[in-house]
Amino acid sequence: MPKFLLLKHYRGGPEAHHQYPPMDQWAPEDVEAHLAFLQHVSEMLEKSGEYVGAQALTPARDWVRYGGPDAAPVTSDGPHPETSDLVAGWYMVDVESRERAIELAAYISAGPGPGGEPLYEWIDVREIMSAPPTDQA
Repeated sequence: MPKFLLLKHYRGGPEAHHQYPPMDQWAPEDVEAHLAFLQHVSEMLEKSGEYVGAQALTPARDWVRYGGPDAAPVTSDGPHPETSDLVAGWYMVDVESRERAIELAAYISAGPGPGGEPLYEWIDVREIMSAPPTDQA
């Protein structure tokens, strides 16, 4: 069965369906409802046998690259400042098909936001590479 990474984003995707403030500006009860929904998703995936893992991420991050054989790693706040609030968290799922991964992503996208309204957030669905790519030239 293929594994997929379902990436949740802080600020939507190619086009925001609804503009919501960042979660740190939500009412406490809205944050609690959203986190309860995410816990429900994890429990649902565990029950169905599709759960591999899940984590929420903070917006803080460092960009790191190799500094050379005699140098320390180079760190920065990022070559792309707009990505500082990109990935909010992820689910790793082991499912029967890409279609099932898309179905789960759509369900997660409907999680509650401010006022209990669905977020309609973009979820990036990425299949985990199971073998090196082949040249099909």
